[in-house]
Amino acid sequence: MADVAVLGQVACHRGVTGGKGPELLGGKGANQAAALAQLGVPVALVGVVGDDDAGRELLAQATADGIDVGAVVVRPGSPTAVLTHLVGRDGSRRPVEDVPPEMLLTADDVAGAADQIASCQALVLQLRQPGAAVRAAVERVPDTAVVVSDGAPEDAATREAVLRRADVVRADVGEAALLVGRELDGVDDARDAAAELLTAGPRLVALAVGTDGDLVSWRAGPALGIAAEELDADPRWADGEVLVPLLGEPGVDPTGGSDAFVAALIAAVLGESGPEDAAWVAAAAASLSVAHTGGRPELSPESVGELVRRSRGG
Repeated sequence: MADVAVLGQVACHRGVTGGKGPELLGGKGANQAAALAQLGVPVALVGVVGDDDAGRELLAQATADGIDVGAVVVRPGSPTAVLTHLVGRDGSRRPVEDVPPEMLLTADDVAGAADQIASCQALVLQLRQPGAAVRAAVERVPDTAVVVSDGAPEDAATREAVLRRADVVRADVGEAALLVGRELDGVDDARDAAAELLTAGPRLVALAVGTDGDLVSWRAGPALGIAAEELDADPRWADGEVLVPLLGEPGVDPTGGSDAFVAALIAAVLGESGPEDAAWVAAAAASLSVAHTGGRPELSPESVGELVRRSRGG
């Protein structure tokens, strides 16, 4: 069984510049799984594809990427989801999503992946999936696993269930506003929201704050994945925060940047990095992913480490 299970979307990612563009493995769940595999973390994907040529091609691409696809559901009679980015003459990219309801996970689909979820060291929840599927995964994950939530569920019951169990919360400003129930504006508001979310249960909160970068806050305790009664507090996990700037050159395509951030953050935490180091690793992975078009991650431990070293002055 894989160390990390990623529950999320699997789709054809197509860039169009006036005609049909190349189709690549995409969707937030698949992007996160691909990035984890590139960083050397054994990973399984829990998602849905159609019983069509596109779905079979996506499964083949994922397998070639080193992703375990045994828990990906092949839905008979339904087309595989397509995510299109229309590319303007000025280089701007506008996402167009065509995700049939049949391409979203159900609670029964998650039950079929119970063995994978029950044996993982970390579960990443991409929260654009239906609440029933997300709650079914939360119910099956072991107490010792690190649970990472990405986004904000629309329904209150799922938000409460996720926040009770999540160890790590990743959200942009709009998603964070939904999680705390109020509008946010700027780093100070994000800091207040992070403090509120940490009080709700998570140990680490990473909020994207636009051009200011990413605010990563954490509270004291043992390293993630270790039961509190088994180890004293890790000194690296004393209460703290870091505002990590956007690294590297200005990005050319924001698609997939947040997915790379989530993947690298969990890879670093599972590799026993402290929260501040993990935040810099995640920011570096995001920067490398937005430096090229298409949204597909192109990461390696060496490239991420080199950017972290340059950005932190060695």
